[in-house]
Amino acid sequence: MRARRTRRTARLLAVTAVAALCALGLTAPASAADTPPPGANDWSCKPDSAHPQPVVLVNGTFKTSYENWLTLSPALAQAGYCVFSFEYGDLETAPIPDSAAELRDFVNAVLGATGAKKVDIVGHSQGGMMPRYYVKFLGGATKVDDLVGIVPSNHGTSNPLALAAGATVCPSCVDQTAGSDFLKKLNSDPETPVGPDYTAIATRYDEVVLPYTSAFLDGPAAQVTNVLLQDRCPLDITEHDQAPKSPLVEQWVLNALGRKGPADPAFVPRCVSTG
Repeated sequence: MRARRTRRTARLLAVTAVAALCALGLTAPASAADTPPPGANDWSCKPDSAHPQPVVLVNGTFKTSYENWLTLSPALAQAGYCVFSFEYGDLETAPIPDSAAELRDFVNAVLGATGAKKVDIVGHSQGGMMPRYYVKFLGGATKVDDLVGIVPSNHGTSNPLALAAGATVCPSCVDQTAGSDFLKKLNSDPETPVGPDYTAIATRYDEVVLPYTSAFLDGPAAQVTNVLLQDRCPLDITEHDQAPKSPLVEQWVLNALGRKGPADPAFVPRCVSTG
């Protein structure tokens, strides 16, 4: 338990430190920001009949795409998907509507290069929530087949550091604060517009998106599946930052992408602890 508290404290200090760097105009090194994760951004890749939608990975706040998707990107590529990732929003600190417009443009580029009609989107944290703005307000409803959010900030967070980071020039942190004007607009009826299938994956040990149930979405069962990792694997202690690298999360993502509709709520993954 002490080790878990130490990791949480380290995460909170890291967020504050990065927010301060952003306030000073500093971002990730260009080499890190410009490097896609393994398996991603082969612009000659063409989807096959078994994997007809290319997968666009959307990283979370203060994350480079390389770090965020170091594990999941090659796993998806090995499974047969064309995988793409991009950097956006000044290390994901820009107002979320602006970042959603960048996602729109990137999706259009992926569709143009691959010849696909739709993409699947897999996003972490802000990256699991921000695409919903693209879907709802920027024409993405006809271009996204599956939206899979890994510990997404769909209803924001009550974590006080969100406002603290926002005070150091992180508009997206303000947008992700529970009750923000942005979230009120995003979650107004319908919360899950017709078009994509939605899968939201949460962990009981999320220390960033608080409460963890903020990740879940309202919508018909045929269109929306909410997953709590501990419902199937009670001993799993995955936290927020660990989630994109979790073998358990990977199984749920592949299940969601590999079937018609969202993830199968009856799916029984192989339990692998990542705590």
